[in-house]
Amino acid sequence: MIIGTILMIILFLVLRYILAWITYYNNLDSRLGHSTWRLSYDYPVLGKRDISDLDDKKFVRLRRKKNEIITYMYSVILIMFIALMSLLSKFLIFFLA
Repeated sequence: MIIGTILMIILFLVLRYILAWITYYNNLDSRLGHSTWRLSYDYPVLGKRDISDLDDKKFVRLRRKKNEIITYMYSVILIMFIALMSLLSKFLIFFLA
C-alpha cells in the first residue's frame, strides 16, 4: 500500500505539471480557447483544413503541441485510475480479510 500511495502522489504531481503546461499553451493564443479537457481541432484557421501548417504555421504547430500535452494528460489519468483501483483493492483486502 505504501508503494501505491507513493505512485499516486507522483502521478498527481505529474498531472499538475501537465495541467500547468496546458494552461500555458491556452494563454499563448486566444484561438485555442480555455478548455483543459478538449482537444483543439475544431477552431478554424485560414484555408480549407489544417492538414499541413501552410496556412497559419505558428498556430497549427502550437495547437499540435497542446493536443500532444492533452494526450499525455489523458494517459496519466488512465494510469492514475488503474493505480487507484489497485490501491483500493489492497486497502479493502487489508481491512476485510
